Amino acid sequence: MGIFKANDIRGIYPEELDGERIRRIGYNLPAVLKAEKILVGRDARNSSDEIFDVLSQGIRDAGANVVDIGVCDTPAVYFATVHYGFSGSVMITASHNPPEYNGLKISGESAVPVGPDTGLKEIETLITEPLAIMKKRGKVESLNIEDDYSAHVHRFLGRSSRLKVVMDCGNGAASIFIHDIFDDYFFDSCFLFDTPDGDFPNHGPNPLDKGSWVEIHEAILERNADIGILFDGDADRVIFFDETGNFISPDIITALIGQHYYGRKKSDKPMFYDIRSSKSVSEYISSLGGTSSACVTGHANIKKLLKSKNGLYAGELSGHYYFSENFYCDSGFIAAAIVCDVLEGFHLPLSQIVQRINPYSFSGEKNFSVRSTEFVLEKVKSQYSDGDINEMDGIRIDYKDWWFNLRPSGAEPLLRLVVEADTIALMEEKVGEVSGFISSIED
Repeated sequence: MGIFKANDIRGIYPEELDGERIRRIGYNLPAVLKAEKILVGRDARNSSDEIFDVLSQGIRDAGANVVDIGVCDTPAVYFATVHYGFSGSVMITASHNPPEYNGLKISGESAVPVGPDTGLKEIETLITEPLAIMKKRGKVESLNIEDDYSAHVHRFLGRSSRLKVVMDCGNGAASIFIHDIFDDYFFDSCFLFDTPDGDFPNHGPNPLDKGSWVEIHEAILERNADIGILFDGDADRVIFFDETGNFISPDIITALIGQHYYGRKKSDKPMFYDIRSSKSVSEYISSLGGTSSACVTGHANIKKLLKSKNGLYAGELSGHYYFSENFYCDSGFIAAAIVCDVLEGFHLPLSQIVQRINPYSFSGEKNFSVRSTEFVLEKVKSQYSDGDINEMDGIRIDYKDWWFNLRPSGAEPLLRLVVEADTIALMEEKVGEVSGFISSIED
């Protein structure tokens, strides 16, 4: 698989994502984005400064200017793109990938993602063609967004909080602005690994890797904290832990955010949730008087959906949370601000709130290596044809007291199964049943 992915450009630097390719990508950005100035931010990876220099050279060779906002988180680039009225921007990041990776997230006007059908394929073709250096090269300007960006996120914070909070930056880009945003807000706050370090020396940048949970779990218990918050490498994703240090599934956080919009603000606009989410999400939103619908994941899909349907917010199981008040973009900081504000208003331990929202038993993800994902999906759909079938993303089949989702991996011949049921016993029974049927197809 090449460096041009579904939502960005990404690979090992410089073996896969090399300097000449980056320069050529930069050269073609002004034409594809129709931009005379391109905003560029970068994460804290060791290669990000070097990539910035080469990318900027390409942009300037095309006659356009580069506006450098320095080391920052990805949502900061989205904010600056819209707030300052740029026609295009680039975030240099590999998000949650290991340290040897890096990449480019490209956005157009209004921070709309540039994907295969909106410019990435065109760029992939153009970088193979000869370059004509313009007579007048562009220049590099600097822009300090710190005050404006912090003020934007502060809009989502309530009054000063009585909570005890542990926040883990993982030595990633969250470290840059986290103190500007959250210092002095909480009654007691502890910031773990809040110094940028591209080697990620304490734990990896993927917040869903359980190996990244050890330190925050210990800190929550040691400090008797009310909540733990862990950001990924570029702070567009965030996951949460309750006061006992237990991980909270992102779909339950998606439901909890509904308390902010429906419980308090009484909004009549819809929200959207990952098709793999617990049925408790739609039930809880309904209990608050809100409207909800399942959706296909992927930031380009969700941003477009929120805008076209005049939606409030959306959540993915990956820990991405998107907000219409944030230009339909995802933000780990804003999700954290809203969740803490909601928790403050409940006057209950987070674990009890979670139990109220979700009384069901969830299996977690189980993977199957198969010869043909399409063939197996059709067989499973036929076997469970008496259920309520949704083919939005793979297949989700609902019954009265249980449901399952079976979907293909985007990069390899794998099928991923999740099962939820009213009881642990039924969940375990159905995991065995569906797994056994899939295995029998492959025999």
